[in-house]
This record gives sequence, C-alpha cells and structure tokens, in this order.
Amino acid sequence: MSAASDALNRAVDSWNAGNLDGYLRLYRDDIQLQGYSPEPMGKDEVRGFYETCFDAFGGKPRLEFHEVLWDGDACANRFTMSGRHEGEWLGVPATGLDVAVPGLTILHFEGDQVKERWSQADLLGFLVQTGAVPAPA
Repeated sequence: MSAASDALNRAVDSWNAGNLDGYLRLYRDDIQLQGYSPEPMGKDEVRGFYETCFDAFGGKPRLEFHEVLWDGDACANRFTMSGRHEGEWLGVPATGLDVAVPGLTILHFEGDQVKERWSQADLLGFLVQTGAVPAPA
C-alpha cells in the first residue's frame, strides 16, 4: 500500500474511534475542501464543520467506504456517514433517529496528506430522513 492509502485508512479508523484530531491529520494545514460551503474551506473551517458533525452524532458518527479508486495521487471514493442524530446539525434539532448520509469525494494527495478535496454528500437526504423537509415528489 502507498503512504496515501495507509494515511486514508488511519484517518477512517480515527474517525470511527471518535478521534477527530487523528482524522484531521489526513489534511495539510493549507487544505482546500470544496463542496460543503460556497467557498473552499480551510483546515479551521473543516475542523469546525466536523466538530458540529461529531456533536450532532453523539461523538460517534460512523464512516464507511464502499469503493475506493486510485489514480496516482488522486483517490475517489463512495462513502456513507451514519449515526444517531442526537444534536443539532445543519439547523435540524436532534431527532434521535438513525440516519445515513451517502456521498462521493475526490482527494488529491501530496505524500500522505490531502491538499485538496472535492465532496458531495446527500444533505437533502439527511433533511428528509429527519423530517425537516418533505421527500421530493
């Protein structure tokens, strides 16, 4: 396995152990994460976004990769984040429901750290699962 692949596996293990600091070691200090806000997020914004995620899922959101495809220093994967919605997230008060948020992400590595990430997650699906919005007709 490559250093990047090993780093990605360590990051997922850290995430699933509730270790956000360990997970964030995956990202360079100058990371540019696209897709979760109108402007690219830097490392401080990434930390803040994931802190609210951990808080909303009782410190125990689960991350599972279904497919991981490598092309040189780029990695694309299909993932699902799941857990019990125990706190406010994306403006939705806690529901106590088990939810699953699937998504796709492309990671661009430099060595064993991500320098750029592009992600799309089914946040509308989260809103529908929690009853915050009706399902599309």
